[in-house]
Amino acid sequence: MGLLTGKIAVVTGAASPRGLGKATAKLFAEHGATVVITDLDAAQAQAAADDLPGEGHMGMACNVTDKEACFATAAAVIEKLGAVDILVNNAGITQPLKIMEIAPENYDAVTDVNLRGTLYMTQALIPHWRERQTGSVVNMSSVSAQRGGGIFGGPHYSAAKAGVLGLTKAVARELAPDGVRVNAICPGFIATDITAGKLTDEMRAQVLAGIPMGRAGTADDVAGCALFLASDLSSYCTGTEVDVNGGSLIH
Repeated sequence: MGLLTGKIAVVTGAASPRGLGKATAKLFAEHGATVVITDLDAAQAQAAADDLPGEGHMGMACNVTDKEACFATAAAVIEKLGAVDILVNNAGITQPLKIMEIAPENYDAVTDVNLRGTLYMTQALIPHWRERQTGSVVNMSSVSAQRGGGIFGGPHYSAAKAGVLGLTKAVARELAPDGVRVNAICPGFIATDITAGKLTDEMRAQVLAGIPMGRAGTADDVAGCALFLASDLSSYCTGTEVDVNGGSLIH
């Protein structure tokens, strides 16, 4: 018996084969969920959905920075599958820029996808959840929000991911009376497509030296935490931020 048997989950930005979203979608599917993967490209999203264990998974195009697209996607999923129980706001981008290199278009791109997209996709499902008096949201923040950058993302990425934490807590407070839980995950250094090939050996050694567990995290490490927050195991957790960083930030 899976932890998510009979549940329907939407995971945004989850088409990338080695990304956190895809790993989360796969683990959810293994635990009995029907999963809807959204990404910018419909064919890529459907290919990712077809790759999941089990049947009935869907792939859809959705630009999370477009409020109308988010609401249309939510409505289409509810119409097709009858409900949505879980939302994982995974869609995000990063840019390794220094403070003076951040141009208006860089700021817009990074804050729009990471923060505005999390807001819009959550808004799109709130009426449905209020009606049903249940729902679980898992937001992807980052250790860089807590420690002020450090590996890849520039200050605008840290700011956007810190914004996700503030949004998570405020929405958790507002929606708790409606039976809706909202939590965040703060991954540390995770080996994914975003980090692949961007580290010199020296940089990598330096990063690992700062991790008490002595290894980079994996996408599965993050997925396991998302499963906990999405499932009834965490039924009394809301407004939390869970660190998945191997001990690189203990506070």
